Amino acid sequence: MQNESQIPIASQGASKRFATRVALFYGTLFGMTGAHLPFFTVWLKAVGIDPFWIGLITAVPPVTRFTVLPLVTGFAERHQALRGGIIVTAFATALGFFVLGTQHLPVLVFLIYALTCCLWTPMVPLTDAYALRGVKRYGLNYGPLRLWGSAAFVLGALVCGVLFDLIAARNLIWIIAGSAAIGALASLALQPLDDTRTARPGTGSASALLRDGGFLAVIVASALIQASHAAYYIFASIAWQQAGFDGLTIAVLWVLGVIAEIVLFALSPRFTLQPSMLVVIAALSAAARWAITAQDPPLAVLAIVQLAHALSFGLTQVGIMGLMLHHVPGHVMARAQGYLTACGGIVAGLASVASGTIYENWGQGIYYVMAVMAALGGLVVWLARDRLSHQPHKAASGG
Repeated sequence: MQNESQIPIASQGASKRFATRVALFYGTLFGMTGAHLPFFTVWLKAVGIDPFWIGLITAVPPVTRFTVLPLVTGFAERHQALRGGIIVTAFATALGFFVLGTQHLPVLVFLIYALTCCLWTPMVPLTDAYALRGVKRYGLNYGPLRLWGSAAFVLGALVCGVLFDLIAARNLIWIIAGSAAIGALASLALQPLDDTRTARPGTGSASALLRDGGFLAVIVASALIQASHAAYYIFASIAWQQAGFDGLTIAVLWVLGVIAEIVLFALSPRFTLQPSMLVVIAALSAAARWAITAQDPPLAVLAIVQLAHALSFGLTQVGIMGLMLHHVPGHVMARAQGYLTACGGIVAGLASVASGTIYENWGQGIYYVMAVMAALGGLVVWLARDRLSHQPHKAASGG
């Protein structure tokens, strides 16, 4: 690894330009997600897609995360073309959503959405990789750049919530597609950073990880707890709309969870508990959150429950990353993250497909199933806590 003293120091102007452009692109990327996540399923329902197909369609993104995503990111990195990959995937995503808006047949919606997701889901890891190269080159901090993505998610959800009451639900897709188009244009402003002289990492085997019970406990627990959010991501807006909440209220409910998540991330350096205990607390919080949500609580209670997103999602992420850092050797961390993403994608995909059928028959009762999933994730870590309290790979990872 190159010593920091050997890294050329760019001018302050170049550093600021890079930071501004990356922050802008992060904003468009997650701003589009802020419009998509709460309201895409509402659009599906508005154009006549039934719950079974909604569950099947919304299972596509997690499936692409463990199938197509590694191929796209690997291809871009092998060819030293992160910026080019971002631009191509951004424009392809925008085109895909515009074409999707012209379709209403479930099969065609599924096929077009699947093709779009094959290039949409790799955008975040491509952008993260590009940003980290710039962070190293210009001596920046990653956090302030990524923060604009979270802020834009909130703004995107609020804007879409306001427009929800002004336009027909069947036109929500054009807001999502328009946001994707803005992101595509913003990608053109990203400056070239790829360096063909960059050394490639070693190619040692990481198969031993899959024989490590502690590591398997980490990825299974993460998959179960995070996938317990599947019904929430898919059907929350639909249920809230049926309960009589207007678009702005729905958006605010989503935003409350994201703001709480941001606050938790900001405070996480002060946490003193072991990562395994953080995951257990997160799992129990998720189980409680879904059990309360299943009761169709009034708006005031629902707003408080939404704040628990900081624990059910944010604390899970903090704890799992802590376990990965303590338990996985540094030289196989990238492949370990791949296994984590793949396992999460598989479980989330299955949960999304199953939730469509369960919601169609049980309605809000789907959240009891999600509560059980989260509790199982916590149980997995609790049973493996002794194994996870040791750090057998610390020496191998360089300390």
